[in-house]
Amino acid sequence: MTYTIQRLPIVLRERGRSRSAHYLDIQQGLFTTPVQIGLRAVGWPANEVDTLNAARIAGKTEEEIRAIVVKLEAARKAAV
Repeated sequence: MTYTIQRLPIVLRERGRSRSAHYLDIQQGLFTTPVQIGLRAVGWPANEVDTLNAARIAGKTEEEIRAIVVKLEAARKAAV
């Protein structure tokens, strides 16, 4: 399985959100937390970005999206 990590500018462009709105979504549990890819670098798995964008497009509620975030982050830990 191939994993692609997307850096912040790409994630923001795909989401159509500002940096501050993106990090607010993370605080509110509406987006996954970043993964550390270097000493000062973070990114997000592309599949998580795609999944959460699809949930928004499908009209999922914030509670449903929070549940998806929990599942995605649990899957990260299980993959290790």
